[in-house]
Amino acid sequence: MNKFEKISEKQFNKDFWGDPTALYDEIKLPKRATKYSAGYDIYSPIDVVLFAGATVKIPTGIRVALDEDKFLMIAPRSGLGFKYRLQLDNTVGIIDADYYNSDNEGHIWVKITNDSRDGKVVEIKAGEAFAQAIIMQYFKTDDDNADGVRNGGFGSTNGKN
Repeated sequence: MNKFEKISEKQFNKDFWGDPTALYDEIKLPKRATKYSAGYDIYSPIDVVLFAGATVKIPTGIRVALDEDKFLMIAPRSGLGFKYRLQLDNTVGIIDADYYNSDNEGHIWVKITNDSRDGKVVEIKAGEAFAQAIIMQYFKTDDDNADGVRNGGFGSTNGKN
């Protein structure tokens, strides 16, 4: 069942802060660059210019359907990390399997910061890979009894959206 999909055009237009005209059709689903790549490249649907110290939250336009014992780990692409100290604001993104059915259709956002100490500017063109996603398996303890239900994005598992 593990599969990347676009969110609906209606949800993308609702989430996008700029003019989404024509952007939806250009959303690229994540894919691996080589047959031995662990990570699926995540592409920006917009041009981004990120000065040293600046942060941006990118609406990717994608979601992921996962088996219930899987999660998606998101990290910056290593080249951008080495060259610019590009970082995810939450250090590593974790997308749980139940996020897919959230009110926001499981829309994956990636918040990045240019932490360059040399004043370097990061330029990401629309359609260019800027992060990577790795599908991981996790295990539960024998006495696990979690019964909460997710409905939303960041902070939704503790009731704070």
